[in-house]
Amino acid sequence: MSVVSTSVNVSKRRGSKKYRANLEKIRQTLEAKKTNVLPIAEAVELLLSLQQPNYKNGPTVEFHAKLNINPTKTDQVVRGSVVLPHGTGKKIKVAAFVNPENVELAKSAGADLAGCDDLIEEIKNSGKVNFDVAIAEPEVMKKLAPIAKILGIAKVMPNPKTGTVGTNITEMIQTIRAGKVDFRNDKTGNVHIVCGKINPSFTKEKLVANIQAVVEAIEKAKPEAIKKKYILSMHLASSISPSVRITNQV
Repeated sequence: MSVVSTSVNVSKRRGSKKYRANLEKIRQTLEAKKTNVLPIAEAVELLLSLQQPNYKNGPTVEFHAKLNINPTKTDQVVRGSVVLPHGTGKKIKVAAFVNPENVELAKSAGADLAGCDDLIEEIKNSGKVNFDVAIAEPEVMKKLAPIAKILGIAKVMPNPKTGTVGTNITEMIQTIRAGKVDFRNDKTGNVHIVCGKINPSFTKEKLVANIQAVVEAIEKAKPEAIKKKYILSMHLASSISPSVRITNQV
């Protein structure tokens, strides 16, 4: 039985010399430990020891969970958010859909873009989204109808369930800046979340803390309709590395 999942990697990279070397190192490590699953801290340590691509800010650390849900049933949708203790390592561009009198407030709180009719019209005309997260005041939500599909496809539609719709504009933006990440299962019932970067600013301890927060958030988001085993498997990987299966233990 294979002890390493490679499903999250682009197939053409699987034949690269670096990828094969990393795959072999993971295989040897798991074989030496006589297991196919590692505690979070050991998995992070293993990822950090792999050969890494020369990306400007370092490769991204990715968390992937296979869930025992039926994604076609509304009462089994897994959706939520998590505030990563040490952020994602990526600069997040925030857009705020607010009433005109709150535009300056949103900008002073850290929004990169803020507006209402003007911002909506710009997105409607261009059909493009140039931000990573959006927040909105409740009374502005109805105005987003003309661009709802565009925002939905880009996965940035504000939603009360993820804490991106509310009256406390400053708190919503500051929470996002603090490392808040939204998640939702995909069409196959899996969840994918960015947990940080592999670079000098992210120590092993910081990555472990982020991943622990992600696991806790996934567990907390378990739908009430699910009475059977909920999380089938969890894996960690960097941007182009093979993945390592993990337990929820440190």
